[in-house]
Amino acid sequence: MSEKNQPNAIYGGQAVIEGVMFAGQKVNVTAVRRKDNSIHYLEVPRKEIGWVQTLKKIPLIRGIVGIVEASAKGAQHLNFSAEVFAEEEGVVKEEKKESLTGKISMILGVAVVGILSFLFGKFVFTLVPPTIEQMLFGSLFENQIGHNLIEGLIKIILLVGYIYFISLTPMIKRLFQYHGAEHKVISAYEAGLELTVQNVQKFSTLHYRCGSSFIVFTVIVGVVIYSFFQYDSFLERIIQRIVLLPLVIGVSYEVLRFTNSLRDIPVLRFLGYPGLWLQLLTTKEPDDSQVEVSIASFNRMRELDRQI
Repeated sequence: MSEKNQPNAIYGGQAVIEGVMFAGQKVNVTAVRRKDNSIHYLEVPRKEIGWVQTLKKIPLIRGIVGIVEASAKGAQHLNFSAEVFAEEEGVVKEEKKESLTGKISMILGVAVVGILSFLFGKFVFTLVPPTIEQMLFGSLFENQIGHNLIEGLIKIILLVGYIYFISLTPMIKRLFQYHGAEHKVISAYEAGLELTVQNVQKFSTLHYRCGSSFIVFTVIVGVVIYSFFQYDSFLERIIQRIVLLPLVIGVSYEVLRFTNSLRDIPVLRFLGYPGLWLQLLTTKEPDDSQVEVSIASFNRMRELDRQI
């Protein structure tokens, strides 16, 4: 089978500040556009660590390993993007090192929250929703499954509200536009089309293999898993949620893999819809310039994958 007919060889990428990173089989590439319209690349070969690769083959554990690996990988590429962005603002390292450090720290402070929002947000959403639910509905009824369902609903409301409000800021809006461009490029590639701006722009910004789907599934899976465990006090409920968090993450990853495998079966495609609905917030329509950067990153990644 030709490379062109193996779309699953490419597992996707992620948006970074004013650019896009794509992860290939052998190399990760970030493309960032400068103000002079030139495109600069950060090319990082993927180093396979034996014990990590072993863990990534174990169901339930591989989801947690994947999150940690993606966070470490994303931080490195965000740093490159942030440095380019800071230099474009006219900050010179030799003359204003302290100012540059402050600029990058500020940018990374926003960007890392975007990439690590799952890790931070999941911990916060593990503690806050049951607290709110207990305050509002704790004394109304005894059915713990009902309390779990209300807790899940509160999580969804907080999640959607959080993403909506941060998407109103110019920087996050552009980040979501690059996220949309990344999805469009992957869809065009999977369709076997030549990667031109015109072809890529025809596709939707939504894609089944996206971290947004992962976040939604953790909420849904959490409600189901929590229903198998009883608690006698609010404190026990909170401790239970924290202890079960790794299991929720691991099962959610397996559910995401399962729904991805069914996305071409018309009757079962709906299983992936919750993640697609959330992507209506986490992706925005990109302009042609952003699509060009995404195509450049993807093509460079494929070129290096063939060479290494």
